[in-house]
Amino acid sequence: MDYCRESVIVVARRVSLLLAILLECLTSDRGHARLQSLMNADSTHEDRRMDAWHSDRWPTVSVIVPVYNDPSGLRDTLDSLTRQTYPDAAHEILVVDNNSTDETPAVARAYADKHDQVTFLVEEDRQSSYAARNTGIDHAHGEIFAFVDADMLVETEWLADAITAFADTDAEYMGCNVEMLPSEDRESIAERFNLQTAFPIGHFIETLEFAPTCCLVVHRTVLDDVGAFDPRLISGGDREFGNRVRDSGRELHFAPEVTMYHPTRSTTDAMVRKSRRIGRGLYQLRTFHPDQYDSWLPLALNPMPFLPPRLEQLRAIDDWEALSRREKAGFYLLSYARNVSNGIGRLEEMVRRRLLPR
Repeated sequence: MDYCRESVIVVARRVSLLLAILLECLTSDRGHARLQSLMNADSTHEDRRMDAWHSDRWPTVSVIVPVYNDPSGLRDTLDSLTRQTYPDAAHEILVVDNNSTDETPAVARAYADKHDQVTFLVEEDRQSSYAARNTGIDHAHGEIFAFVDADMLVETEWLADAITAFADTDAEYMGCNVEMLPSEDRESIAERFNLQTAFPIGHFIETLEFAPTCCLVVHRTVLDDVGAFDPRLISGGDREFGNRVRDSGRELHFAPEVTMYHPTRSTTDAMVRKSRRIGRGLYQLRTFHPDQYDSWLPLALNPMPFLPPRLEQLRAIDDWEALSRREKAGFYLLSYARNVSNGIGRLEEMVRRRLLPR
């Protein structure tokens, strides 16, 4: 039985790796994202935001940044967050390390020592980005919470723009727009695919009724009412939280004019790993929240992820007709690999929960 258990997991991982190797044959043009230029973006437009609030003060905001083993990404994110035009006295930045094993904690401490608004926290009890966010929530003092991932960039006016949009729409829950940052070098097919398909925030809010936690702004009263994130989830905690907010009768807002920036995933391996993690999270959603996400068909046995994708889905991609045959073939295989990896993640989580000792 032990041999069988281990074999299932090994096979799942090897299939993901083989898919990644196969697709890298089509992605020889690889680049490394260089994000520093955005942080020096010139902000020349007039500040109209104070009037939008019709108030004599800015609301207090807690910006929460969970991080795990990403010192370079954290530096980029904190460089942009510590240059905000939003009044220092009205916002704080809470960096929550989730058991990093590299220099990430040292980077966070250095920024906390240098900037009064930066606080360094640690979540050690549970390995989960949602547990780390909850630790930030527990230590936050703001009226409004803004969640940012530790590899993103924002322009100097981002927080002011976000809070203005929050007030203009009387929002309690809002997702910001996310644009992908291409590398300065010639991009790979995997990166071009990621640029075209990643983070359709408006679709997420309208169809799935949630905003990803990389771009989420929420009022404290919402968390007081519906609770924080489910720390048991490896992925999908933002969806489960957003659906709880929806069920409370609140409206979910989208601010397309408030933009944040995420680096592209320029390798097939990175995309496959993310998709597998999402698949594991989907299985966990069914396990921990069966009333909300269960169905008649067991998720891990659903054959759809292993079937070739329909061309109609790919033709919806911007500039599809302008792609070369090689690029179209690469996009098709990447889409297939993403689907299969998602299915493998579901199977992997089923094995972990049903066969392996806990």
